[in-house]
Amino acid sequence: MVLRHVLHAKVAGLDPANIHDIYSRVVASQVFECLYDYHFLKRPYQLVPLLAEGMPEVSEDSLVYTVRIKEGVYFQDDVCFADGRGRELVAGDFVYSFKRVANIKTLSPNWGRLDGRIVGLDEFREYTKNCVGAEDVDYTREVAGLSACGGDDHTLVIKLKEPWPQVVYSALADTAYAPVAKEAVDYYGQDIISHPVGTGPFRLNAWRRGSFVELVRNERFRGEVYPSEGEDSDIEAGYLADAGRAIPFADRVVWTIVEEYQPAWLMFLQGKIGAGVVPKDSFDEVITGGGQLTPAMKRRNIRLETFSDPSTYWLGFNMADEVLGKSKALRRAISFAIDCERFIELFFNNRHKVAHGVIPPMMAGYNPDVKAKGYSRYDPEKAKELLVEARGIIGGELPALKIAMPGAGTWFRQYGQFLKRSLTAIGLKVEVQYMDRPTFQEKLRSGGVQMFASGVSASAPDAVEFLSLFYSKSDSGGANAFNYSNDRFDRLYEKARVMPECLERRKLYQEMELIVLEDCPAAFLNHRVAYVLHHDWYKNYKPHAFAYGLSKYRRIDKAKQAAYMESANGIE
Repeated sequence: MVLRHVLHAKVAGLDPANIHDIYSRVVASQVFECLYDYHFLKRPYQLVPLLAEGMPEVSEDSLVYTVRIKEGVYFQDDVCFADGRGRELVAGDFVYSFKRVANIKTLSPNWGRLDGRIVGLDEFREYTKNCVGAEDVDYTREVAGLSACGGDDHTLVIKLKEPWPQVVYSALADTAYAPVAKEAVDYYGQDIISHPVGTGPFRLNAWRRGSFVELVRNERFRGEVYPSEGEDSDIEAGYLADAGRAIPFADRVVWTIVEEYQPAWLMFLQGKIGAGVVPKDSFDEVITGGGQLTPAMKRRNIRLETFSDPSTYWLGFNMADEVLGKSKALRRAISFAIDCERFIELFFNNRHKVAHGVIPPMMAGYNPDVKAKGYSRYDPEKAKELLVEARGIIGGELPALKIAMPGAGTWFRQYGQFLKRSLTAIGLKVEVQYMDRPTFQEKLRSGGVQMFASGVSASAPDAVEFLSLFYSKSDSGGANAFNYSNDRFDRLYEKARVMPECLERRKLYQEMELIVLEDCPAAFLNHRVAYVLHHDWYKNYKPHAFAYGLSKYRRIDKAKQAAYMESANGIE
């Protein structure tokens, strides 16, 4: 059984420590596993043990987390191991993987979450600064906050500097911190990004960059069974038909890189892939004005699933830029120049929601009154007034501004032209720079962009992920690509991040959001609402906002698939 999908951008790399984009994460999450993952079916979203035996034991002061690791879990077979056979997973693999993220030579974009969190880990990072290269780092060097309990190879102990209530889903359930075998890193060196060695249900078989990625079943996978519990509606929807069966169902998973949405849509209609999204130019042929499938799609036995994505997208400003950084009037003018409702109409067929702030509506901490603040309104006349003020601040005419786009396909070029037209309409000169996603991500990390079209989809159900993007101690080498800094914001962030979920913390989130909106390090555009389609022969396709390693649950009814493939070309 083969699962076939498309990716709309190239995969940058498959080393967990350096994963920062969603496309690499989607593929890597089938190969690597974490201590915890989200239940596939249950809503609200619920964390469950994956590589862990159970949920962590937490000390009374909330500073020590003890996790028992499952026995009998093996890394996939690979030539990096002495006999070519994957060895058993132990607590030291987690210790090593956290240290790799901390190692400054690894250049991990995921260090920001661990910064200042674990006892001794910051000191380990400082030590690595004096090492010549990543291969010279002594990973046996003790970090007091990361250890096996009393020498037990299957018990991991994490000691925190301060309470971190989000640690389970922010680190222990995130692919960026999944266990990596040291043997693999030593063997492959810098090419580890192309040779993932994990414990998951699939392993890499072939990867032709820019073309396709193929995974095959991991013969050493310990085995799991499909869940037997879910929501009340899951039985009727067919999501529990495979309850108790061994997973994964598929022998292979193949992603074809198709940057253009229209060719991917044709592949879906032809039955060459099991699921897909509707390109904007075909939306009216697929979805009625009432948000339902058209009769033509129903005749094809195609299914529609919708869900609110925990995401926010923006046109970001590099606050270290000598033009943008010194003029809030200019940044505000750019924000007021963009008609977000028109943007959503043109590019997303009115599916998405206007972003009036940082935090998406589905998250705890969302401020329903943020729209009334007027920070994200379309007001071109006000924008022109602000440009007069901006010229006074700069001391003359404004230079041409540059927007970096994370793609060069038709959709991204149309997106870039929309932004350019919006800004030139108020009197700005604009150049749009199109680049592939890996190049874009590298320039973002190095601070080599002036303005950038970007966004984030949260990996956990906590708005702190959105707010952490503006924490000044995460520079452009980490999460804060805006190079934004506000002392009051930082103080509130440092207070909120150690608090458990409660009303007081949600109020702090809202206060931080207003600080960001006042300083305007970005023009916030939209929150995504996902419309996804799948064939009725593509089973167990229940969308999930936070889990990525879902291929193990998917199944194909091959008889139905064959019947569809035979008749697809004749269906009108």
